[in-house]
Amino acid sequence: MTTSRGFLLLWTIAVAAATAAFVLHLGLRLRNIELGYALSEARATQVSLLEKRRVLQLENASLRAPARIDGIAREALGMDVPGYDRVVPIGRGARPVARAASGRMR
Repeated sequence: MTTSRGFLLLWTIAVAAATAAFVLHLGLRLRNIELGYALSEARATQVSLLEKRRVLQLENASLRAPARIDGIAREALGMDVPGYDRVVPIGRGARPVARAASGRMR
């Protein structure tokens, strides 16, 4: 009777260990699948952000184009290249340019 009782105890322990290992395996597999989905979502977000960055860099380059800035200055703001009589030099050794119309500096 002791051998059958010892066998039953060992059998129960083996079944419990196998069940615990199976449950642990399922838990790890589920976690692996969840991490795979999270990684896939993060990669999709990365691709989207890289595309937005590329678009913004192109927009930045087009907005900083000298021809565009010159056009805005001339058309919208009414600016033009100043003549020599409107230039006031500054700094060491700079000589003032006298205005032809009024005879004084601006």
